[in-house]
Order: sequence, then C-alpha cells, then structure tokens
Amino acid sequence: MDLQLKDRVAVVTGASKGIGLAIADAFARESAHVTVGSRSITPELKGLHEKYGVTAVPVDLSTADGPGALVRHAVDEYGRVDVLVNSLGTATPRPSFLDIDDAEWQRIFDMTLFSAVRASRAALPHLLVVDGGSIINISSINARLPFPMVVDYSAAKAGLSSLTKSLSEEFAPRGVRVNAIAPGPVRTPFWTAPGGFADATAAQAGTTAQEAIDAVVPRSMGISTGRVTEAHEVADLALFLASPLAGNITGAEFTIDGGQVKTL
Repeated sequence: MDLQLKDRVAVVTGASKGIGLAIADAFARESAHVTVGSRSITPELKGLHEKYGVTAVPVDLSTADGPGALVRHAVDEYGRVDVLVNSLGTATPRPSFLDIDDAEWQRIFDMTLFSAVRASRAALPHLLVVDGGSIINISSINARLPFPMVVDYSAAKAGLSSLTKSLSEEFAPRGVRVNAIAPGPVRTPFWTAPGGFADATAAQAGTTAQEAIDAVVPRSMGISTGRVTEAHEVADLALFLASPLAGNITGAEFTIDGGQVKTL
C-alpha cells in the first residue's frame, strides 16, 4: 500500500530509542525526509543516517528552546514541515506518590508534556501552510489507566491526550490534523533497560526480566493477545495517521494495547 509519504518532511522527538526510533525508521523507509531530536546520537540513529539520510539533531527537548531549535533545523534543511510526531516521554517507577518531589514532577512534565507543547507551537506555523499537515502525539493507556508507580507520568500523558483534542479543535478547520496513539506495554528500553519496568516486575514476581515481559506482564495486566506490543506496530499506526489515507481522521486517540483496556 502506498501511504503517499514520499518526500514529506517529518520531525520526530525522542527518537534515540524505543517507539521514537521505530517511527523515525518507518518514515525513512517510506522515503520521507526525517529529522529527529535527541540528547544523544545513538548508534541506531547513526545507522538511520547512513542508510536513509535521517538527520539527527543533538538537542535537549526538555528545555524551553530545544523543541523550537529542532523544528527550525528541519525547516532550514527542507524548507517545510509536513508531520510532527511527539514521541518524547519518560517515567521512573517509584514505590509511592509520596516519593516524588517537585523537581521530579517538573522533570517528567518537561519531557513528556511540555516538549510536545513547545514542538507543536514551533511546528504549527509551518504545518498550516502545507497540504495535509499532521501532528501525532504518543500518549499512553496510563492517561486513562493511572498506575501508582508512575503517577507523574500518567498525569503528563493525560495532559497530552487533552492537548491532542484541543489542538484538533482549533486547527482541523485550518487543515492540520492532530491525533494521538495510546500504547500499552511496548517492548522497548522503557521496559527492558536495566532498572526499568521489566526488572521491577521481575523482582515482585521472583523471576527474570525476560520472563516478566514475555509472560508475567501480559498475564497480570490482562492483555488479551497474550503479548506486549512491538515498537514497529506503533510506528505502522503512526505512518497511517500521518498519511493522506487518514485524511478525515482528527481529534482521535488510538489504543494499541493487545486488549488490555476493557472499557469502551
């Protein structure tokens, strides 16, 4: 299927690993011009540059100026922006809400919500002058299924889901579609890195991190398919939402969680 993304200019935040990296790779495979932002240029990003010409910009997207600098880099290089994917987000599992101080709340919100606010504000003037501009926010099922270990992350993602609706209401009549994707557990470093959620789950269950993400997490979280989502599956959905094939889809949030959320 031709998604009609060839030569479109896509900006992806938080693309050094995980979902963001998979999305950058997917757009590049569709022959889009991809600019990504990350504090570190990982070997994976270097590989995307060598294979597809993906531009990786070293920038701290949690700062007030970082997202705007990323968007300006794409505009300077390609003269336009057609798609913005706000994929940056972070969470640290903690025993209790009482363990999270103001500095940590601010850090999580700067990376997970305010980076998207700032990137959208910088990109929208450019998206408004192209045909079929699109913003895709990577939210989470935690926006509606709060998890006490990541209460700050859940609150930030809820804000991102709300931002999606608000931006869609204002800018859809002007030709910019804004949608969100809400993944459940995804096999990314967010889960699999040392000290991540797989380790925390394994410690509670008395098993290995591999067994935790392959079996304990799907079983304990009621994932109907019996497995966690793969990053490329989220990326495939992002491609569709960015494409002209989704030309009348806006203000929507798409859950991809293997059936974990049971409510309508």
